[in-house]
Amino acid sequence: MPGANRVPVANSLLAAWPRTEYQRLLAGLEPVKLTFGEVIYEPGQPIRHTYFPNDCLVSLLAVVEGRTVLEVGLVGSEGMVGIPLALGIGVSPIRAMVQRTGTAMRMKSARFGHEFSRNPSLRRELFRYAHTLMSQATQIAVCSRFHVLEARLARSLLMARDRRQSNDFRLTHEFLAHMLGVRRVGVTKAAGALQQRKLISYSRGDISILDRKGLEAASCRCYQIVKNVHDRAQDERSNRKNLPIAAVA
Repeated sequence: MPGANRVPVANSLLAAWPRTEYQRLLAGLEPVKLTFGEVIYEPGQPIRHTYFPNDCLVSLLAVVEGRTVLEVGLVGSEGMVGIPLALGIGVSPIRAMVQRTGTAMRMKSARFGHEFSRNPSLRRELFRYAHTLMSQATQIAVCSRFHVLEARLARSLLMARDRRQSNDFRLTHEFLAHMLGVRRVGVTKAAGALQQRKLISYSRGDISILDRKGLEAASCRCYQIVKNVHDRAQDERSNRKNLPIAAVA
C-alpha cells in the first residue's frame, strides 16, 4: 500500500509484534478514519474487517431485544476490534460503535485469518488480549447489576479518560445512556450530581474531568479492577517486547 510504511505504529498490539512480522502485515493493513457514532459491527452480522485503533475509541455494546444497549467493553490503541475472529467466530455478538473520532488500521477478515494461522506471536498477543476483554466485560456486567448509576458513570468516564489520555472529551447524553444502559434522564441526574461535587464539568456533551482523584473516589471499585487488568496486560506486553526474540518464541 503506497505510504503505508510512513504510518506510525500507534496501536500497541501492532507495535508489540517483531518488526519483520509487522512489515509483512503492512501489506494487508490500510489506514481508515472512524467517525463518532459510526457503527462498524451489528449483532449477527459477519465481521468483514478487524480494526486496530490508533487514536479513535470504540464502544462494544450488548443489544437486548433490538433496543436496549449496554457497554460491555471499550477498545482504544491498546487493542483490536473484531476479537471473535481470533476465536474462530466470524459473526459479531455485539454492536461496535465509535465513541471518539480518529484513525485505525483495518485488515480484511480473510487476510487476518491467514496471518493469525501462520503467526504464533500474533496468536499469543490476541489470546491475551481476548482475556483482557473478557475480564473487562465480566466486571462491567457486575457493575451494572450491583452499583448505583453515579458510581457507574464515574467508572465509565475514567475508563474513557484512560484510553483517550485526556481529561477533556465529548460524550452526548444519548451515547452515555447507551454506555450505561439507562434512560437519558438518568444520565442527566448522575452527571449533574458529579458536576455539583465539582468532579466534572458537563455542558452540551463536552466533558472535562476536574478532579480525577475525586472521581476515582466517587467510582465503584470496578474501575480499579478493570484498570489493573488493563495495566498488567500493557506491562506484560512491554516486557515481552524488550526480551530477546528467542525468549518469547
